[in-house]
Amino acid sequence: MARQAKIYFRDQLAGYLFEVDSGYTFRYVKEYLDAQNPQSISLTLPLSENSYHSNVLFPFFDGLIPEGWLLEIGEKHWKLNPRDRFELLINLCRDTIGAVSVYPMEAEDRD
Repeated sequence: MARQAKIYFRDQLAGYLFEVDSGYTFRYVKEYLDAQNPQSISLTLPLSENSYHSNVLFPFFDGLIPEGWLLEIGEKHWKLNPRDRFELLINLCRDTIGAVSVYPMEAEDRD
């Protein structure tokens, strides 16, 4: 089964990221697109009702993954595979510096 993540923008559910056999798919949720003044999560992922697809993890999401000592903490203490970028993303990017946060689909809604 494909892994999935919920993508939040400033504590509002903005979309879903899916890991599929052919790569990755991101799509905004209709409620977010219909909200007053929605903002794109990235310049490379502008607001659209269409899904985005990439053979590799979208560079925007890959860039959210910490580096250095923070990445080492995740790898050692949570036994995360450093080559599994999606696993790193959903486990280490819940509280990022920017406005976007990532939660595994299994995580309880934070509302």
